[in-house]
Amino acid sequence: MTAKSVLAIGIDPAFADLSAHPELSVDLVRAYIDQQIGRIRELGYEADSCLIDSGETAEAVVEEALRSHSYDCIVIGAGLREPPEFHLLFEKIVNLIHRSAPTSKIAFNTTPADTAEAAQRWMV
Repeated sequence: MTAKSVLAIGIDPAFADLSAHPELSVDLVRAYIDQQIGRIRELGYEADSCLIDSGETAEAVVEEALRSHSYDCIVIGAGLREPPEFHLLFEKIVNLIHRSAPTSKIAFNTTPADTAEAAQRWMV
């Protein structure tokens, strides 16, 4: 039996505006992402990370990830959902997921540190 799989989609920390969170750095956010992907794997699921830019190649990168594998759950990061400047990109990504992976569950994290919990809610 194949393990259930998770794709975590988020803004690459290099493209994120972290100015409202002085306690965070690009390296720290990347470490949280890596830790969460590892944690998902420790829970027994396959896991991939899909970090995107702020729009230039974002849709193509997500589309390629969705073409390369069928995912049971797709977690969309708060860094893509919450900043107003990414709302249009967020809508495009959600519609791309809806079109390309219609049977995948969609989950949302609240920080880079709770991605595993977001995925686990839908891995039934």
